[in-house]
Amino acid sequence: MNSELFTALDILEKEKGISKQYMLERIEAALLSAYKREYGGINNVRVAVNPQKKDIKIYQQRTVVAELTDEYDEFTQILLPEAKKLSRKNEVGCMVEVEMKPKNFRRLSAQTAKQVIIQGIREEERKMVQTEYENKREEIVSAVVTMTDAYKGIVVVDTGTSEAVLTKNEQIPGEELRVGDKIKVFVCEVLKESKGPVVVLSRAHAGLIKRLLELEIPEVKEGVVLIRGICREAGSRTKVAVSSRDEDVDPIGACIGNHGARIAAVLNEIGGEKIDVVAFSEDPAEYIRAALSPATVNSVFVDDERCASVYVNPDQLSLAIGKEGQNARLAAKLTGYRIDIKGEV
Repeated sequence: MNSELFTALDILEKEKGISKQYMLERIEAALLSAYKREYGGINNVRVAVNPQKKDIKIYQQRTVVAELTDEYDEFTQILLPEAKKLSRKNEVGCMVEVEMKPKNFRRLSAQTAKQVIIQGIREEERKMVQTEYENKREEIVSAVVTMTDAYKGIVVVDTGTSEAVLTKNEQIPGEELRVGDKIKVFVCEVLKESKGPVVVLSRAHAGLIKRLLELEIPEVKEGVVLIRGICREAGSRTKVAVSSRDEDVDPIGACIGNHGARIAAVLNEIGGEKIDVVAFSEDPAEYIRAALSPATVNSVFVDDERCASVYVNPDQLSLAIGKEGQNARLAAKLTGYRIDIKGEV
């Protein structure tokens, strides 16, 4: 068993990156605890693990005494003649270690070592998963759908690091994912739970759109075009406000691309959702005007309480408000102003 154990630890260190020394220390402590529990809680024992010899031994520590008395304890004491057999240097009063060879120690050590190794693998895998996802927090990762559960409304995806659950609230409404689909997901956060890290993935988060724009548009990735604001109603519409650090670069044109090629790459990832790319402005009135795109706005008046009165032609009123008020609602979220839209004759 010992040789197999050390071989297993070598493989574990190579394939999983789990330190052999760390595992040996854990096995040693576990064996000591198991032995004490098996033999009535005695404390004068030591487990010795020798990686070089691939050997595990257990020793009982005893005090050398001169003669047998009524108070003699074979578990804590040893007679001088017996101690001399171990080493001629042993004298009365000194402490010696006697190797123990209980019949069931090999079985006990095998079971304990197996439990420690399994637990060690689980803990290390959880740690690796947590570290991997924490490094990718607020980033997008590629994933493959491995299971869907219509009853629970969940989708299980494999990110290459581990499998994780995409809950119904974090899915794009109306999107039908099938096993084998390759998708991109946004890593919202990593929660530390007693049973291991819980990774919150999302396709509904506005951060997914932002990262997709960075992925598909070089000017955004390089910081020439800045995303100044973004709000989203997943599955339906997103509004993105952009500006440029270079006066020669049109931020909206850079995002849309020739014949809409760049924005199309983002839309392909999120299905039929619409994206309005609008110009950010430090002037609240101009910003609100742009945010209400695709409607044409005649005038905007803002007050000190972050309220805005917007006037449009009657034929633009329904477009400005949007279906079920969506366009006005998203514009308000994007700009941070309460917007009141009115038609003017």
